[in-house]
Amino acid sequence: MNTSTSGKRLYTSSLRTESASRTRDRILEASKTLFGADGIDKVKIADIAAKAGVSASAVYAIYKSKDGILRALMEQSLFGSKFQEAQKMLEGIDDPVKLVELTANVSRAIYESESVDLGLLRHSSGFSPALHRMEQEFEQMRFAMQGDRLRKLEAAGKLRQTLTLEAARRVMWTLTSRDVYRMLVQDGGWTADCYQKWLSITLRETLVQ
Repeated sequence: MNTSTSGKRLYTSSLRTESASRTRDRILEASKTLFGADGIDKVKIADIAAKAGVSASAVYAIYKSKDGILRALMEQSLFGSKFQEAQKMLEGIDDPVKLVELTANVSRAIYESESVDLGLLRHSSGFSPALHRMEQEFEQMRFAMQGDRLRKLEAAGKLRQTLTLEAARRVMWTLTSRDVYRMLVQDGGWTADCYQKWLSITLRETLVQ
């Protein structure tokens, strides 16, 4: 193989990948700005394309629909770098009680990022059916992600005896909900540190035998 030709192909491929990444980022940034200003339901794909400086067909090719864009924005916000850091803290921990306590770190990471990245969007689109559908989808993802920690707690014989596994999952899901974070931190004036400490203690006292 001609190493010169091979190198050029790799370089060209790298440039295309970088360009595609920049296009995706521009589309998401434009969408977030427009959704925050006008509300999700009023914004059209053509508006997003014009704001991002790309064609409407490029937006459709990458994200398929406005729901696809919204899903990508929520994934970027909810499961971004802060979430990944919190998840890494769970790796290698065998103590199921500690895993339950560290769920507070994960919740804090999700809602802190969300309030910064999606706060304006939620304010302008609180009654949007599209946002409601997407929130339900992500809530189910959150519910599923928590299940393994409680199954480990049950297997170790440390799940509170008055709770079934299903009831315990619903309790954890409720305590770690966005509404609780909003009422305590955004509306109640608690610091994120105070919320995290309270949630960690409350999860342990509520769920652990």
